[in-house]
Order: sequence, then structure tokens, then C-alpha cells
Amino acid sequence: MKKAVHFGAGNIGRGFIGALFSQSGYNVVFVDIADQIINQLNEEKQYNVKLATDEQETLTIQNVSGLNNLNQENEVIEAIKEAAFLTTAIGPNILPRIAPLIAKGLAARIEANEERLYVIACENQISATDLLKGYIMEHLDEAAKEKVLANVSFLNSAVDRIVPIQNNQGSLDVLVEPYHEWVVETTEEIPYIEGMKIVSELAPFIERKLFTVNTGHAVIAYFGYLANKETIDQTLADEDIYNQVKATLGETGAYLINQYNLDPEEHQKYIDKIISRFQNAHLNDSVTRVGRSPIRKVGPEDRLVRPALQAQKAGLSYTNLAKAIAAALLFDYKEDEDAVKLQTMIQERGVPFVLQEVCKLEESSELAKEIISHYEALKR
Repeated sequence: MKKAVHFGAGNIGRGFIGALFSQSGYNVVFVDIADQIINQLNEEKQYNVKLATDEQETLTIQNVSGLNNLNQENEVIEAIKEAAFLTTAIGPNILPRIAPLIAKGLAARIEANEERLYVIACENQISATDLLKGYIMEHLDEAAKEKVLANVSFLNSAVDRIVPIQNNQGSLDVLVEPYHEWVVETTEEIPYIEGMKIVSELAPFIERKLFTVNTGHAVIAYFGYLANKETIDQTLADEDIYNQVKATLGETGAYLINQYNLDPEEHQKYIDKIISRFQNAHLNDSVTRVGRSPIRKVGPEDRLVRPALQAQKAGLSYTNLAKAIAAALLFDYKEDEDAVKLQTMIQERGVPFVLQEVCKLEESSELAKEIISHYEALKR
């Protein structure tokens, strides 16, 4: 049976990417440091993916196993030697940590297996696979680099599926929304994977997704948190926040339509579809889960600051995006390490410092001034 090695045995890995490989006839080897999940995968060899619908349709995912990359390095290398695909869903910040082991696996593979390997980082990050490729190359000598580049395809992708925090008490089963999208950029003929869409240019797809799904999700979470809401669907039931989300996605939409010549009517349908997904009460998705890691989410290349900057450059409105960035700076959830760090930074150095240090915005810029104005208004 064909093999896929997937780094990240969390809910996205099991409920989305790993599930699609299994449904496509692959033996899926999950690599993670979570002992309990790895042990369960090896003992049970299957789990269920449940769809967040009235019917609660269930898919059984089989032919799965697990390896712990902390104490099974040699086994991971052997798995990479035999795999057709190597994918990740671990968070962009973790990619540098797994790169040395993947480099060892690739170095061993190019000596033992001439079949092509496809590496795809399935992260909420523009050009995530390019980033991973760069980290991997740092750990290879020149001869190995040349062979890897000749025998391994590094393909960028955009992924989209809402997977909320699970209440499954130690079970491997995962609750997911029915909708999913996995778009991979390549002009090569690659093995068929169920649910994977191949495109020659990814930029319109990944920016459309990041600046509609991720931006919308973040806006709901941060304004929901400020309004003491518990879940995403409850937050959207608030008319003021609903209108705020629509207005913000109107701004990102104007940029996307302008940048990629999208059909305005089709893009509006896409926005409406995304908002309807957020309204799915079966997901019971908390605003604190969606809002977590605010430092990353207000980064210069992420879902709020980047579209605001791009809109500004294009001479388009960005005032609602500025307000959303201000709301993110007020996310002071004590159980999120990133949020605590951000609030400490604001208290000790001030909002202008954070905008320059984290968002890479000069205090004198019009966007920074507008964010500060909204911040002061929302703080009252």
C-alpha cells in the first residue's frame, strides 16, 4: 500500500489531511510528540471523522499508525524513505523544528529510493512549503541538496476546514465541518488524492482563503471576546458584530477583486458561503480558540495587517481592518500564552511600539494612526 507521512497528529491532521490520504488508499503514518495519540493510533489503527451536521454522518478512517519523532527518529527516516507524500499540519512556527529530521529523511531517501516524493506544508501561511523547503536545505550539504531538488517536489498549498476544540475525552475521533478545500499549486502530474484540487497559480486561492476565512474568523473572535460571547455562532447572532464582519470582508474583497480580477458577484457568493459556515452551531467553536496566538495573527504577512496594507496601497478602504487589528490588540485571554505576552508588551512599551515591532507598521503611517484611534475607542 502507498504511504503518506504526515507531521502533526492533531485534529487538523487526523480530521482533514490524514483522512483524505486514507480515503485515497494510502497508509498514513502520523508523526507527532503526543505519546497518548501516537499510542492510540498504533493500538486502534483507526478512528472516526464526524461531520458537524444534523445527521452527524461518520467516516471511519483506517490504515493509520503513529511515530514519535522525539524517540523514534530512525523509524521516521525509514517511513520518509518509503513515502509518496510528506505533509505537515503543525503550525508555521513549528516548521523549523521538524526540518532537521525531515532533512535526514530526505538525505536517506535519495540514496535508497528514486521515486518522486511530494512535500506539502498544509499551514495557514502564504508559501508555507517554500518556508519549510528553506529550513530543510539549511541541514543538507551541497551534494544532498542537488539530489533532493532533482527528486523531491515542494508544492505550496491552501487548506480550509474548520476543526473546533474537541470534547472527546481521549478519543481519536474528530468533529469537523462538512466543507473542506485543499488547493495545491503545481504544473506536474501528481498522484491523485481525493479532495485535492490542482492549480497552476495558488496566489488567488490562498489570499482569497486567508483574507476571507481567516480574516473573517479572527474578526468574529476578537469582537466576540470584547462582547463577552462564548462561541463563534453566538457572536454572529449579534447584529452589530455581524455587520462589522461583513464590512471587513467587504474591504478584503475589494482588494482581492482588484488584485486578481475576481468576479465581484462570485466573490460575494464566496463571502456569504464563508459566513454561513461560521454560523454552524454544531461546531460549538469558542472565540478563545479562534482568537488564540494574536501575535502571529497581527503579523505583517497575516490575515489582518497584510490585507489592510494592500488595500491602503491600492487606494481602497481599510478602516474596518484597522478596527479589527485594534480589537486583536485587546485580546487579553489569560489562558493563551501569546495573548499574555502581547498584553505585557502593550503595558510595558505601548501600542505604537507593538505596531512597529509586531505588525511592522511605522507609528507615523496612516494605518497605525487609525489602529491607535480605534484601540482607544474600543478600550473605553
